Amino acid sequence: MRKIQMVDTKTQYLAIKDQVDAAIHEVLDSAAYINGKAVRDFAQNLGTYLGIEHVIPCANGTDALQIAMMALDLQPGDEVITPSFTYIATTEVVALLKLKPVFVDVDPVTYCMDIESLKKAITPKTKAIVPVHLYGQAAPMEEIMAIAQAHNLYVIEDNAQAIGCDYTFSDGTKKKTGTIGHIGATSFYPSKNLGAFGDGGALFTNDKALAHKMAMIANHGQSERYYHDVVGCNSRLDSIQAAILNIKLTHLDEYSKARQSVANYYSTAFAGIEQILTPATGKHSTHVFHQYTMQLKKVDREKFIAHLSAKEIPCMIYYPVPGHLQKMFGDQNNQHWHLPVTDALTPCVCSLPIHTEMDAEQLAYIVEGVKSFFN
Repeated sequence: MRKIQMVDTKTQYLAIKDQVDAAIHEVLDSAAYINGKAVRDFAQNLGTYLGIEHVIPCANGTDALQIAMMALDLQPGDEVITPSFTYIATTEVVALLKLKPVFVDVDPVTYCMDIESLKKAITPKTKAIVPVHLYGQAAPMEEIMAIAQAHNLYVIEDNAQAIGCDYTFSDGTKKKTGTIGHIGATSFYPSKNLGAFGDGGALFTNDKALAHKMAMIANHGQSERYYHDVVGCNSRLDSIQAAILNIKLTHLDEYSKARQSVANYYSTAFAGIEQILTPATGKHSTHVFHQYTMQLKKVDREKFIAHLSAKEIPCMIYYPVPGHLQKMFGDQNNQHWHLPVTDALTPCVCSLPIHTEMDAEQLAYIVEGVKSFFN
């Protein structure tokens, strides 16, 4: 049996090696390493896949969030609402820009932004909402967009974990996550569902003026070389990464189906274990399972992880410390945050290996390893 990994990027590469190697050599032959044809082609192809007019590639997902907030002219002290139960990058950029992060709770079933918590968090200083499509499924975007419109707020979708996910509105309309808010932001970190072989990110919008501004910000604030209209940064997706992503984009839907198959196998196998609450999909969203995250009920999580580790089965905690309890936000009087679901989820969530190259032998071994803890 192959060694079990949380993410097996090497085996995925070997399956498309000839395509990827040819794409890389094409860039090397062109010597257009920065903002070359591969970057333009990828942006166009990703836009077509997502059904969005403008795709602005950048250096990483964190930069994408920062550029989005810069393009919206958010000012120091403005409040930005975001879930606490997510990776720190979502709120890190808020602090970097001297904005004020306002943490809200998540839904106990989907782990995405809770609507009632969002409503209570809005103040006259609120300027933007950053819903996170966590673990691979969509936040309740129809409700979020209605709230944003009612309060004249911007919406920036953090789509780093859910690219390829479909959201269905109450009228039957479907859109890809990342294309519903004013701006979408994603990451192409190697472990993502659409992962590069290094860092990378992108922004999405249907707003032509916003797209122009974000492209300028990502390129030192210039639209014409040496003429800098706004304060920007240096955030570019290099041509080699774009060429790799262009190949992998053609496989994204099959990658999603492979992840869904793994998740279904796990959930079916664990259905009879009362101490395990398997992940559920929201009624308006598909799930592309960036992570397979379950809840352990009345279980010593450390002993469970140690049990799997002894069998060489990796197991991760995403995330052990929520944003509102991180030291970096210690000056904001953490005690006033009322996030009961986040506080309850943090000590009991646990993620099993899930990726596109898992085989039947590995899955059977993982399931048996998990079951043996409860026998």
